[in-house]
Amino acid sequence: MGTSTAWGRIADDGTVYVRTPDEGERVVGSWQAGTPEEGLAHFVRRYDDLATEVGLLETRLGSGAASASSTVVAVAKLRTSLPTANAVGDLSALDERLCTLLTAAEAKRGEERAAKAEAATKAVDAKKALADEAEKLAQSTQWKPAGDRLRAIVDEWKEIKGVERKLDTELWKRVSAARAEFGRRRGAHFATLDEQRKEAVAQKEKLASEAETLAQSTDWTPTANRYKSLMVQWKAAPRASKDVDEALWQRFRTAQDTFFSRRIAALEEREAEFRGNQEAREALLAEAEAIDASGDLPTAQAKLRDIQTRWTATGRAPREVSADFDRRLDAVAERIRTASEDKWRESSVSSSPLVIRLRESVEKLEKKIDRAKQSGKATDVTDLETQLATQREWLAQSERPAR
Repeated sequence: MGTSTAWGRIADDGTVYVRTPDEGERVVGSWQAGTPEEGLAHFVRRYDDLATEVGLLETRLGSGAASASSTVVAVAKLRTSLPTANAVGDLSALDERLCTLLTAAEAKRGEERAAKAEAATKAVDAKKALADEAEKLAQSTQWKPAGDRLRAIVDEWKEIKGVERKLDTELWKRVSAARAEFGRRRGAHFATLDEQRKEAVAQKEKLASEAETLAQSTDWTPTANRYKSLMVQWKAAPRASKDVDEALWQRFRTAQDTFFSRRIAALEEREAEFRGNQEAREALLAEAEAIDASGDLPTAQAKLRDIQTRWTATGRAPREVSADFDRRLDAVAERIRTASEDKWRESSVSSSPLVIRLRESVEKLEKKIDRAKQSGKATDVTDLETQLATQREWLAQSERPAR
């Protein structure tokens, strides 16, 4: 009779059969090594192995551990093997599970292909955007940030996958050309910059040397003006490298500071000298303004000459008082000169022949008037007094000093 289950049996001769809804019984093997029960159990375990394999495919697809495409291939292979599988079990149910799994895998494969297509589109867009950005950066003059960004673009490019090879190559050629263009322009810029820096070194070396030459000058105003001109030229000159530029600037500034420190010290010394001169001239002014020009004129003139000699010897006073001091001394000199001129005019008038004659005429008329009065000659007195008045007016005019 053999041994059987719901899905198969083993005959007395050891032949093993499996039952299927479509085919009825099908020979799946032969068992001669042990009892019929052991033989049937062996072929049931083979079915269990198939069921386990199907379950594993279901689990891996559901968890995402396996791709839909690989699952479709595995399911198709497994379904192909079921009609000849050497196993005892519900092969029809197993095939139904595989059909369900295949439908799910194909649906997921469609989703994966759509996602892959979308990802490929995004990858192409991303690389096109990087190529566009690289071409814009190729014209930038922001050398460091642009260079850093171009290097970052290369790194980002390597991380983007899924672009068709031919298109990827074409886009990369754009990036590569942009990098080469940027490198060429940057190289030319820094070559020009090197030339400018050499020129800057030459210009600033010349300015620093001249500044050092002027540092010991005592020609204060022209030299100060020259330093101002040198500073204007320094600011207009191009920059050298940072270290060289700083070293040249230190030379220039040290020389300039040396000159202006010396100038300040000299001005302070001169100011102190001027203040001493001011005190001396104030004393001389007090002495000059005390001279009495109305008395002994030669003595007054001698005192003024002595004061003027000492005045010159004192040196300059501060500018703010110098003009006033000169004006006051000139006023004293003018006062003495005026007194001298007045005295000369008085002496000149007293010795004039006309004044002498008029004085004699007045004196004679006065005597005649006295005699006429004594003689009682009233008419003669009137005529003589008229003549006397005229003579006195002429005398007064002649005695008045000419101006």
